[in-house]
Amino acid sequence: MAVTGWIVVDDHYCKGCSLCVEACPQEVLCLDMDRLTPKGYHPAKMIEETCSGCGICAVVCPDAAITVYREKSEKEARR
Repeated sequence: MAVTGWIVVDDHYCKGCSLCVEACPQEVLCLDMDRLTPKGYHPAKMIEETCSGCGICAVVCPDAAITVYREKSEKEARR
C-alpha cells in the first residue's frame, strides 16, 4: 500500500499565488477558478487523488495556508 496524502487549504490565508501548483511534483494542484476566498482570490485545490503527502506545497506557501496530511501504509503503522 502506497503512502497517500491530501491537503487542506485555509481560505482565509490563501491568496492564489500558485506557488504550490508550480511546486507540486505530482501535479495534483490547481487554482479553483469556480470559488473565491473571503479576500477575493481563487484558492488552491487538489484535482487528483494521487497526492503523496510530500509537503512541498506547504513549504513553498508564503502564507502558511496549506496543511498536509499523510496516511501511513499498514507496514509503517505496525512499527
